Amino acid sequence: MRLPWRTVVPPLAFGIGGLALWQVLTVVAGVPSFLLPAPTAIASEFTGNVDRILEASLATGTNALLGLLVGGVLGIIAAMLAVRFHFVEGLLTPLAAAAAAVPIVALAPLLNSMYSTTTDTPRRMVVAIVVFFPMFISTARGLRQVPQVHTDLMTSYAAGGWQVTRTVRLPAALPHLFTGLRIAAPGAVIAAIIAEYFGGLQNGLGSRITSAAANTAYPRAWAYVTGSMLVGLLFLAAVLLLEVLTRRPRTTLWRTR
Repeated sequence: MRLPWRTVVPPLAFGIGGLALWQVLTVVAGVPSFLLPAPTAIASEFTGNVDRILEASLATGTNALLGLLVGGVLGIIAAMLAVRFHFVEGLLTPLAAAAAAVPIVALAPLLNSMYSTTTDTPRRMVVAIVVFFPMFISTARGLRQVPQVHTDLMTSYAAGGWQVTRTVRLPAALPHLFTGLRIAAPGAVIAAIIAEYFGGLQNGLGSRITSAAANTAYPRAWAYVTGSMLVGLLFLAAVLLLEVLTRRPRTTLWRTR
């Protein structure tokens, strides 16, 4: 398998060049660490605290993953109901839009006050609410964009509404579903981190970032920010891999024909 050099090399070169310019500017201009730490200082803090970063990443990643699963499943089910029953669409679409319009900074403190400070439930609920809207909208759009001839054929076979949804609409909606997942997966990590800024257990990346910044350990705070970036990239890579694995059997079947 040939590597897509034209796709890989430009972003790598841009990233390396950007880090080199960042290092030169912070050293030559003498930028204070509270404004912008040097990449070497961040790397030193990252390697020195890698165990703590991994522990915090695991806590935040678990909350993001559980919230992503709950919000994603609810969004898909709600989209299937909305496409199947028009009156359900009229009920769920405004609620989904309202949920998307609620800012995390307003929602997280309220949920934290409703539950104990020793539980991660509020953070997972925040993630689920943030994930629900893109999954609902993307899946509903995909379920509607099915060729009429396919649904007419299933109707001629006396297939019920749920059979049509399961066998025709849902497989055809997979590209739109994964589009929603590509948006929701990094958003789940962001929501989990922001929710950690407002109290609760001090075991995640968000609480570690605020703690390090409050103690003027700015390179360490940036090291935890780097850890959060890696978690977000890991979630996105998992979604892309799942999309490739989902499409591969269909491509193989097409070639055999």
